[in-house]
Amino acid sequence: MGLRAQVRTRDGWAVQHAVVTLTDTGGNQVLRASADQDGVVTAPDTLAPGPYTVVVTAVGYAPSAATALVTASGRADVGTVVLARQGGFELPETGAWSIDPAHSSVSAVAQHLGISSVHGRFNEFGGTIEVVENGGEYTASRVEAAISAASVDTGNALRDKHLRSPDFLDVEAYPEITFRSTALTPAGTDRWTVHGKLALHGIERDVDLDLSYLGTGADPWGGVRAAFHATTELHREDFAMKYNQVLQAGIAMVGAVLKVELHIEAVRGELPPMP
Repeated sequence: MGLRAQVRTRDGWAVQHAVVTLTDTGGNQVLRASADQDGVVTAPDTLAPGPYTVVVTAVGYAPSAATALVTASGRADVGTVVLARQGGFELPETGAWSIDPAHSSVSAVAQHLGISSVHGRFNEFGGTIEVVENGGEYTASRVEAAISAASVDTGNALRDKHLRSPDFLDVEAYPEITFRSTALTPAGTDRWTVHGKLALHGIERDVDLDLSYLGTGADPWGGVRAAFHATTELHREDFAMKYNQVLQAGIAMVGAVLKVELHIEAVRGELPPMP
């Protein structure tokens, strides 16, 4: 196999319609191949050894160019090529944005028995993003969000009932989980650290989110949407959720660390009414 590459978006989705073109040092096109449904691009013919320019394009994405070296075997493995949405570095329009729960997700993963993971999500949440531009910076932007603690869903009714109990979320006493940002620190052209206050289980702690901006585009309903991806880690004991069972081998049934992942789609202005 002469060429292999994998084309992904910044949040890990396959770009199924991507096209990879190889040109030699003289500017001559020597290969053109399209990605399959998994975003994988392959070409069966071997290539002449040497350096090539690899250009990856896809409708709706900014093109990517890199240099690939074909070895003496006639093969080149380009690896994973990450494409940014067209205009992805053009930051969202200033003003208010509303988080769209129907096209967003709030999920968490905890270790179970030291050998596997339990995945969960919250099905009811909402919030607002205020994009503020100040002298070319966006560090005055703000976000506020609220999650219904009782909407926790791990796909197991008995486990979810236990998570809602005083052993964990205690949803009767603390029905909402809230987050409000206090500052933003730039971490790249389209990345920030969002510093904020998370109120969970009746306790408020400082929490940092690693935030990536994925781009903006029009939706089919006449609106404008922006997409973001954020991650963080939480320690249950920081929020007084210390319940656990320790097995004979000294392994905790539920891990102390939660890995949280947010996929957020926000609408410019207020959310449109449900159809």
